[in-house]
Parts: sequence; structure tokens; C-alpha cells
Amino acid sequence: MKVILTEDVYKHGVAGEVVEVADGFARNYLIPKGFAIKATAGAMKQAAKLRKDAVARRARVHKELTGIAELIEGEELYFGVKAGNTGKLYGSVTMGDVADALIKKLSVEVDRRRVGEGVSLRELGEHNVRVRLAADLNPVVKVIIHREGESPETVRRAIQEESASAEAVTAEVEETQPAEE
Repeated sequence: MKVILTEDVYKHGVAGEVVEVADGFARNYLIPKGFAIKATAGAMKQAAKLRKDAVARRARVHKELTGIAELIEGEELYFGVKAGNTGKLYGSVTMGDVADALIKKLSVEVDRRRVGEGVSLRELGEHNVRVRLAADLNPVVKVIIHREGESPETVRRAIQEESASAEAVTAEVEETQPAEE
């Protein structure tokens, strides 16, 4: 069935586009939710106005999302959890937990489904989690998971020492390898 999208629909198109979708998807989801209208001759004439309105709306939303992305980028979130001696967690830190912490800390609305692509964090340490706000806006949040009762600063120092020693080992390996001609 051909429909004209009135809203941006993820993986299907943007507002004002005429797209071909399955009949059931159009009848049961897109049209009742107001995301699309049936592509009739009269509606095709309205498609140009829909496109123009959609461009203005997308520009406004993109500006808002850019501000949110600047707030989120580089933010550090700390989670104190129970873990075994090997660094494996008893449970996990879910992307819902990360989204809730972002909402609580920054007072911005973040869709849980757009945080980290549904991955769960199951090890102690530092993890970079991507937040997909828009196609071109993907700020990264630093999630630091530490044992319950430990101070986050202790964990931060340990991570810095570990990365410094890893860099030293890398530099040492590079020095011992013969130069390629």
C-alpha cells in the first residue's frame, strides 16, 4: 500500500515521503497512530506542504538534540555494584540504568532504546556507551563501574595507571621491532 508519511518513521522514511509499505502495517499501525495517510490523488497534492513543514520541524528538533548532545558528550557516570574477584559483575549494568542515570544527572529526556544499542555491561572498569539521538548525533558517555564500597576516584586512578602501563608496553614493543623499509 502506498502511504504518505506525516511523521518521520524510523527505517521507513521521513515526513512528506510517499512510501510503499505492507497493507497491515499501514492499516494497523501507521494510519491509526497518525504517522501516515493513504496516498490518494488529493493527498499527493498535500505532500509538498507536509515536506515543507517536516523540514522546519526537523531543523528545530535537530537544534534541540544538538544542545542535548553537547550536554551528554564526555559525561561520566559511576555505578557501584557487587562483583567477583575476577571483575565480573553479579548481574549487569543495563542501558536502562545508564539512561536513568543520565536523566537524573542532567535532567534531559533520553529514550532508553537509543542508549548503547541494548548491550549490558558485565565487567568492572571504564566503558564508552554511545547514545543515538539522531543519525548524525551520537554522543558518548563514559560509564565507570566499580565495586560497592570503593571510591570512584580509586577506580579512576587504577584505570589511568593501567592505560599508562599499556602505553609503555606498546612503546617498548615498537622500539624492539625492526623498522620496515
